[in-house]
Amino acid sequence: MLDPFYLITGHVGRLELLVPHGVRLVQLRLKDQPDREIRRQIARARDICAVHRTQLVVNDHWQAALDLRCNFVHLGQEDMQTADFTALARAGIRIGLSTHDEAELDRALSHDPAYVALGPIYETRLKKMKWAPQGLDKLRRWKGLAGKTPLVGIGGLTPDRLPALFEAGADSAAVVTDIQMATDPEARCREWIAATRVMA
Repeated sequence: MLDPFYLITGHVGRLELLVPHGVRLVQLRLKDQPDREIRRQIARARDICAVHRTQLVVNDHWQAALDLRCNFVHLGQEDMQTADFTALARAGIRIGLSTHDEAELDRALSHDPAYVALGPIYETRLKKMKWAPQGLDKLRRWKGLAGKTPLVGIGGLTPDRLPALFEAGADSAAVVTDIQMATDPEARCREWIAATRVMA
């Protein structure tokens, strides 16, 4: 079972700030950093999450996750081409996979992932996406196609959109921008946790 609130942060400092407020599932998404800094942040995040009994998901950097004995990674479609799924399985590392169309979903499901993600559900502000908003109807269809595999919705989510998201079949709501851009990220994070607990 995935926690219904899935926090995504771009720096271990933000992770350290927010995880103590009751976050149970968090992804560390590091971009454009040297390998040494990536590994430093992953190791720090791993230790913080261990203290708070929070599930850490390492985005993209599967080799570092393997080396640093993390137990969950998230891979985009491009990263799937280079990832060593055999090594990850041997180490007992669970995998979440991004999907945008049915071919990608079929490919993702062939790896028996811990979850599949669909996005962006709505238009996003933080990151320019090559994919148009996927919408709730597609999310509903994905739920049928994914079967028992948990489904994560991501992209343009706000607390008031949660009821429709979960009604359409999402098991977890992945949140980036709404918290990152908040004037008080800690308070906004607590709002999200409270809202998703009601949905669960």
